[in-house]
Amino acid sequence: MSEDDLTFPGGLPDMLDNYENRRSAFQFGTEPLPDIDVNLASLASRPVPENATVLPTGSPTSSWDRKRVQIAKEFVGRSQLAFLNAQLISNLRKRSYPRQAPALFCRLWAEQSDHLLATLDLRWLVSSVQTFADHGETPTQREVGHALRMFFGMMKLYEFERLFSGKAPDVPYRFQDKNHVSLPFEMKGFSFDKGGLDTNLIAPIWTKALNDTTIAPLVDHLMTELNKDPGGVFRRLKLMRDRRAARQSRT
Repeated sequence: MSEDDLTFPGGLPDMLDNYENRRSAFQFGTEPLPDIDVNLASLASRPVPENATVLPTGSPTSSWDRKRVQIAKEFVGRSQLAFLNAQLISNLRKRSYPRQAPALFCRLWAEQSDHLLATLDLRWLVSSVQTFADHGETPTQREVGHALRMFFGMMKLYEFERLFSGKAPDVPYRFQDKNHVSLPFEMKGFSFDKGGLDTNLIAPIWTKALNDTTIAPLVDHLMTELNKDPGGVFRRLKLMRDRRAARQSRT
């Protein structure tokens, strides 16, 4: 088999090289992360100032100085606590990070979830729940984090590819347009009448998360937003199922 026949030429070794190249740790300069016992309520009450988007002068800048400024541009006027959450996530994606970062991230969500849910947009909320995969303090936090990292990652790939279909995200496909070809790995097709794959993906993760007080508010919020989303794959499947049921009821 030639490499032209492979989706990922080079296989796992090349994939790992790609993955690891993005995980080099930040080098810190003038702005370290706060200590574990930082006053979170104080950070929640203070907005990020405009000058946080300006690199320090008078000394060479580090990779973290530059990344911190880049993140700050999204958070000017929002709370310093929300900004800190984003900083922690950026570090925790790396191969190594300041020692206090995992515990501080979990402390934010254990003590300040209401504030973070009200302040962060959905993109940062998804990034937050995915961070629990490797840095959660309990088996439940890590299990739910891993499940939702895969769940939202596959959703992103699917919904991005669908952008090229020419259809709006809230427009379901037509039954007559279906291609009658086999699914990969000899999988059976989804049944609109009896299929439960959509709920079977969501319900166990959501239920598991509710058993952990730290991650429960975040997951409950995200799953509720998913349930309300008018333009995702799950809503489109519902619309198609409803159309099929209405058609069958008329025959």
